[in-house]
Amino acid sequence: MLIWKTFVLASTALLPLINPIGSALIFLGLVGDRSDDVYRRLAGQVAIATFIFLVVVEFGGAALLRFFGISLPIVQVAGGLVIAATAWGLLFEPDADALTKDKRDEVAGSSYDEGLRRKIFYPFTFPITAGPGTMVVMLTMSAHALGSDLLGDATVHAGIVLAALAMSVSVYFCYAYAPRLVAAVPAATAHGVLRVISFFLLCIGVQIVWNGLSSLGLNLQIPAR
Repeated sequence: MLIWKTFVLASTALLPLINPIGSALIFLGLVGDRSDDVYRRLAGQVAIATFIFLVVVEFGGAALLRFFGISLPIVQVAGGLVIAATAWGLLFEPDADALTKDKRDEVAGSSYDEGLRRKIFYPFTFPITAGPGTMVVMLTMSAHALGSDLLGDATVHAGIVLAALAMSVSVYFCYAYAPRLVAAVPAATAHGVLRVISFFLLCIGVQIVWNGLSSLGLNLQIPAR
């Protein structure tokens, strides 16, 4: 079914970018040594904010394209290039242990509850959980629904929303149990899984670019007289 095909495609594209396990390490560094209740409450708020953010970008994407006069093929080419570039960077990023340590050193900060609550959207949701690359993916996926029939359009959007929901749920569990997760899953293992997924993300980006270039080629054809 189209809805599940869209769900799998969107989830595969979003997972390496949101990277719940990797982002949980940064979240752990920001929150610090706090109680399990604090982690669960913050994780729930960040997960809800992430879902709302993704849905707003997904449904507002078509309106933004129309407002700026940007065509679908251009979004496909630009978005595919960004996705492919992001995947390439993930494939060849530094060692997981060193990267985790550097990130945690950089983001270690506030230890006040009120200060943490003020950071639910920025930086916990954006850009730590859902950054610019995630926005490009949502806009690109949303653009795929343009020009479809009403049923196809609704089905594609439903698949993307389900993927956003699945990502938000994964964010909640990874963030809520970040201390236990870090202790249970070796960083090198998580990094290896991420690289495999990143390869498929690279393929998706190239495919999107190819589709955009093909559409531009068709649009540039001289109409028959």
